[in-house]
Amino acid sequence: MATAKPITIVGGGLAGLTLGIGLRQHGVPVTLWEAGRYPRHRVCGEFVSGQGQQSLERLGLLQLLENEGAIRAQTVEFCSATVAGRARQLPQRAVCLPRRQMDALLAGCFRKLGGELREGQRWRDSTDGEGVVMAGGRRLQPVVDGWRWFGLKAHATAAAMNADLEMHVLADGYVGLCRQPGGVVNVCGLFRRRPASGDAPMDWEEQLRGPAGSLLRERMRDARFAPDSFCAVAGINLRPQLARRQTDCRIGDALTMIPPFTGNGMSMAFESAEMAIEPLAAWSRNKTDWSQARQTIADRCDAVFAGRLRCAKWLQQMMMIPALQAALVTLTARNEWFWQTAFGRTR
Repeated sequence: MATAKPITIVGGGLAGLTLGIGLRQHGVPVTLWEAGRYPRHRVCGEFVSGQGQQSLERLGLLQLLENEGAIRAQTVEFCSATVAGRARQLPQRAVCLPRRQMDALLAGCFRKLGGELREGQRWRDSTDGEGVVMAGGRRLQPVVDGWRWFGLKAHATAAAMNADLEMHVLADGYVGLCRQPGGVVNVCGLFRRRPASGDAPMDWEEQLRGPAGSLLRERMRDARFAPDSFCAVAGINLRPQLARRQTDCRIGDALTMIPPFTGNGMSMAFESAEMAIEPLAAWSRNKTDWSQARQTIADRCDAVFAGRLRCAKWLQQMMMIPALQAALVTLTARNEWFWQTAFGRTR
């Protein structure tokens, strides 16, 4: 039997690690380059909701997360600054585990399967070459439609939550709360401000607690943050990106980001990784050429994600209109058709 050609994965986040694990399960030699080191905190909702759970189960990874102590979220609530929705049952329970634990667990699994993980080393070569998959690094853009978008995240205790998952929509962003093991709450926010405001320092705790008089502020009144869990990211680009328009092979956030309010970003990372395994394994064994493998991955990702991205973009644009926020929360709480449609179309 001919020796399998090696695959290089650039980026050791959820997509890169999952792809590496899947390829090693097929006996493909894999080297994964990760600029950071594990464990580390990441700006992330820290729950998997949607088809990504099936991807994890097929790869034998869902049980690993549960063994690590992952808990299940059963309810979700959407709120504006002044209008509370109501807790709704999720069609499928979400899997909740801190990214710090999840990344380290997947990295350990990859290594146990014989993958070569180069932590603390940045890939310096081109990503256009054969056998190279870009799975790390968001598409940075300082200003999008006149706004600078940035994300903040920290863990807290003693937050007063009405549901396992909560989304609080504010004038210039939104904050999601997610229950985690051990009574911890992951507090993750996406915010925007005009470039003219400059880069003046902000109080991240105050930002994540929400503005005075808001429902978020009330629920975070007694919350205590863990400073060492704080992290931030800037230059976020939420414009949908089609895989077939790329010149290199991309998965996860390196390909495209879905607006975080959907809670589907982690799922898309796992899904895109799974969709790439078979075409890359076929290329590794000389059953197809690189162009065909890359095209197959792009076609699969576009077929699965394009509709979600369009719907999510439309919903976020509406959410960022202050006059519509209370009406959207009310629709989500009271109109079953709107809730089912908005939830289903973004997954």
